[in-house]
Amino acid sequence: MWYIVAGCVFLLVISNVFQNIAWYGHLSKLSDQPVYIAILVSWLIALIEYALMVPANRYAHDYFTVGQLKIMQEVITLTVFVPLSITLFGEKWNWDYLWAALCMVGAVFFAFRSKLFA
Repeated sequence: MWYIVAGCVFLLVISNVFQNIAWYGHLSKLSDQPVYIAILVSWLIALIEYALMVPANRYAHDYFTVGQLKIMQEVITLTVFVPLSITLFGEKWNWDYLWAALCMVGAVFFAFRSKLFA
């Protein structure tokens, strides 16, 4: 089971890199292009995201509920987004990122509590 979880997390992390680039990359990289170009490029990048995310969720669903998968996805999204926003998009570090991450730790605890104490 551990290899399913590790594989799921790995695919979701890579998927989230593509997700964040698709969602936000056009703001800095294609800002001088028409919006339809940004949409097309974002959709092509998102296709890669979905090609990684769908199998990750499908294989992991044998071990996790949909709610647990969603919480896992959100934690991974935040974990990937903060470094990307700082390194690729030039955002400044904000301590609120840390507080948001701590709230996500609480969400993970409650979502997976039944598995932790079973």
